[in-house]
Amino acid sequence: MAEWLLSASWQRRAKAMTAAAGSAGRAAVPLLLCALLAPGGAYVLDDSDGLGREFDGIGAVSGGGATSRLLVNYPEPYRSQILDYLFKPNFGASLHILKVEIGGDGQTTDGTEPSHMHYALDENYFRGYEWWLMKEAKKRNPNITLIGLPWSFPGWLGKGFDWPYVNLQLTAYYVVTWIVGAKRYHDLDIDYIGILRKMLNYQGLQRVKIIASDNLWESISASMLLDAELFKVVDVIGAHYPGTHSAKDAKLTGKKLWSSEDFSTLNSDMGAGCWGRILNQNYINGYMTSTIAWNLVASYYEQLPYGRCGLMTAQEPWSGHYVVESPVWVSAHTTQFTQPGWYYLKTVGHLEKGGSYVALTDGLGNLTIIIETMSHKHSKCIRPFLPYFNVSQQFATFVLKGSFSEIPELQVWYTKLGKTSERFLFKQLDSLWLLDSDGSFTLSLHEDELFTLTTLTTGRKGSYPLPPKSQPFPSTYKDDFNVDYPFFSEAPNFADQTGVFEYFTNIEDPGEHHFTLRQVLNQRPITWAADASNTISIIGDYNWTNLTIKCDVYIETPDTGGVFIAGRVNKGGILIRSARGIFFWIFANGSYRVTGDLAGWIIYALGRVEVTAKKWYTLTLTIKGHFTSGMLNDKSLWTDIPVNFPKNGWAAIGTHSFEFAQFDNFLVEATR
Repeated sequence: MAEWLLSASWQRRAKAMTAAAGSAGRAAVPLLLCALLAPGGAYVLDDSDGLGREFDGIGAVSGGGATSRLLVNYPEPYRSQILDYLFKPNFGASLHILKVEIGGDGQTTDGTEPSHMHYALDENYFRGYEWWLMKEAKKRNPNITLIGLPWSFPGWLGKGFDWPYVNLQLTAYYVVTWIVGAKRYHDLDIDYIGILRKMLNYQGLQRVKIIASDNLWESISASMLLDAELFKVVDVIGAHYPGTHSAKDAKLTGKKLWSSEDFSTLNSDMGAGCWGRILNQNYINGYMTSTIAWNLVASYYEQLPYGRCGLMTAQEPWSGHYVVESPVWVSAHTTQFTQPGWYYLKTVGHLEKGGSYVALTDGLGNLTIIIETMSHKHSKCIRPFLPYFNVSQQFATFVLKGSFSEIPELQVWYTKLGKTSERFLFKQLDSLWLLDSDGSFTLSLHEDELFTLTTLTTGRKGSYPLPPKSQPFPSTYKDDFNVDYPFFSEAPNFADQTGVFEYFTNIEDPGEHHFTLRQVLNQRPITWAADASNTISIIGDYNWTNLTIKCDVYIETPDTGGVFIAGRVNKGGILIRSARGIFFWIFANGSYRVTGDLAGWIIYALGRVEVTAKKWYTLTLTIKGHFTSGMLNDKSLWTDIPVNFPKNGWAAIGTHSFEFAQFDNFLVEATR
């Protein structure tokens, strides 16, 4: 070791002293041996007095809801590339944790995710895409932590009430079946879940840990201090959007504290600044040892609520285009140079002129230091409100003591957010040579920067050839749903907003409609969202203006059943109840209706038609300029009804209520 140290050239030392950040385009040079000449704060990093809390990892959420919907439809190799950027160690975001929605059939932000139990006697562990996503994450990182959380519940659990805890044992059983199914059918071990310790133990799942309440610090932390049994079973107290601070009672428990949902911010440089700030300050201010971003990847139609609030963007499976956004590389500053099981140092905190620093060690001699100087203006998260603070240019001297005092060299990674001319994302600089510096170094810090200094040499800015260029949704799109053994239960590019639309094999019709798309819920799910009383699945380009939609439809419910096709649908997600558009309905009672909204309050036309349940019909809706026309079985039903709003929106299919219905031979031809 000594010979190796002595063999390092004086040229390399001089280069490290004068050019580290210079290679990143400015003179933020670590001035070794010159600390006394640099006015500013001095910060000691020392493990002599023990270590801080154990680090549990950085992660992201898929779900809450339907945020990865379009990802599964990406062609290869682009889908695998996206997954590598998210999960592959020492490549991109290199996430330590994946948290997924336990699908409950309900609208939970940007769509619905199917339950493994639509009904009490129904179990299917191959619906949706979260199973697939967890397996893909595990392929890339076998040590990734898996967490499940229900955002909604199928209606049968409520026993007639809009509340999932009418029968606690039944709901606990429902969640446990998901955990057991993950293992039995996909060989996935779920690591954390909500409170149901007795049921878990009864099923032999003692290894699964409990995170609670996975919402707010209170009242769970206060209850834990008063209830010894509750205190015993909870392993982690998780809170959503804590604003980097935890409650007094939560700290008093001595339990692990996590920000179990955070971020939710546009993945611009502003979002990256938010992410970089809270990754450090969640621990400094609130002792949170894990931060989990909502959401993993913005793989849902951008005009839905919270569009592009993922760590990266992948919302065009039809083109293969995706964007590795700056929050991916901000994540890498922490994730590539730490692992769960490392420990924070006690000596972490805020910088004198704004910003913060944390340091972590594996206890085996490795050290990682992350420094952020995110400005108030460029690091606002979507919630909560961010009190004003100031960040200004400063020199910061760091002194390594204790077991770190003999570290000879630190690798340096650098990010600068902001103006394109000054912007750098996760750039490796020349390393810092500490041999003759008494374990100290000085950095010149500016606003909106991230530095990682580490003994680890495994960091990498992974890359692939540029993906295809962005393209709008195809102007002509058709799907006959003729898939015998679908890999995923949902048809490509359809995004369910209420209800669940699944591939269906119609054994009663061996002919043209043997394979269809079926709406499979007949009871409204239990959800916190103000969803619609109708079911609806959207598809296409939000900018579509003039379009013709054609679809075969089959009403299964006699007398009261009804279905629709629609265009220019202008809202979705948690706003779906108030969606406007042009909706063409037919009903089993022999009537039709044309409305300007999903709720059916704005009526453009209505009348009688020869329609009944249990028969196939072909609906055609044409919207051009300010007029719309419709046909039933290729015969004109109405023409040139004036429509002035909305000007554009998605195409859609759906049902009048939560009822069974089928759709086939969907076709849309559109222009903007």
